[in-house]
Amino acid sequence: MSRVGRVERVTKETSVLVEIDLDGSGKVDVSTRVGFYDHMLDQLGRHGLFDLTVKTEGDLHIDSHHTIEDTALALGAAFKQALGDKVGIYRFGNCTVPLDESLAQVTVDLSGRPYLVHTEPEKMAPMIGEYDTTMTRHILESFVAQAQIALHVHVPYGRNAHHIVECQFKALARALRYASERDPRAAGILPSTKGAL
Repeated sequence: MSRVGRVERVTKETSVLVEIDLDGSGKVDVSTRVGFYDHMLDQLGRHGLFDLTVKTEGDLHIDSHHTIEDTALALGAAFKQALGDKVGIYRFGNCTVPLDESLAQVTVDLSGRPYLVHTEPEKMAPMIGEYDTTMTRHILESFVAQAQIALHVHVPYGRNAHHIVECQFKALARALRYASERDPRAAGILPSTKGAL
């Protein structure tokens, strides 16, 4: 059974198409026209081993906020769709990723309940190219709201803004990969004592 999600989101501000295959090989085709964001989505697909297509046209003449936010919302919805009934998955995943002087610790529960805990160094460069670094938390909030997962992201230290953001996406990719993978010992079993996720 394929685990593929496809979401189209069209508003007066943006037009977004996201396709994700959870059992892919890390093939990525991404274009939001926000260079650093494309780089981060590339990290998500490659390190999660998700085949990921993202095509976003947004009102960049205003700024990148709507483009980034709506892409994250569509990505979360596509991820949830791809998970399907969640039978046989590990459900929980975590990963710690260093990137030179920075470190990100990410833990995820594919719980069906959206919740985000996010900490990162407060003092860092406000922009990376056209990417507003305050958007990282908002990307995660938007993704979590639509994917309906619990996500804890902690960056205890780091100096370089590029590294601080990138290690979060790499760790998120791996944590999502581990949580969404099928557990060979749990075939046909929903990983919940409630009987629902």
